[in-house]
Amino acid sequence: MHGLGRLFDISAGIVPVDSQTAAMTGARVSLRNAGGCTIVVYKAAGTANDDPVLDLQQHTASSGGTTADLDIITEYWIKQETTLDGDETWTRVTQSAASEVTLNATSAETQMIVVIEVDATELTDGYDYISLDIADTGAAGAQLISSLYLLRDLAVGRTPANLVAPLS
Repeated sequence: MHGLGRLFDISAGIVPVDSQTAAMTGARVSLRNAGGCTIVVYKAAGTANDDPVLDLQQHTASSGGTTADLDIITEYWIKQETTLDGDETWTRVTQSAASEVTLNATSAETQMIVVIEVDATELTDGYDYISLDIADTGAAGAQLISSLYLLRDLAVGRTPANLVAPLS
């Protein structure tokens, strides 16, 4: 069996969108059937001073319910260059525990991959879902951005066609 279905599942957080058009609300994903989620954000280069702000949320339901900040991000990882071409390495960034990540002062002008790790045990009791929102970056210029959720440590490994839906 390959990795998909045995080790991980993938769900869309935010489909590619121009981040200057409006704030982006990330799709929700359940951590009931996973030990955690690796959130991957990919963004294209844009205009200076339009640095993205990411915001991790937790929810009590797949839609509606109660939503709260998930103030657990103390580190995240980035790959950043003018053009991501495979020769870049990961940089660890640390911060005080928060739900928000404000990317560095040159993040708008460069291509970037950002990775945030969430363990299911870090959610507040009664919360089973997470999402990652991205603030509007302003109107200075187009900046394409998207995110994927990589659900990991699946409770039950299955062939991909038989995986439980990520929102279940």
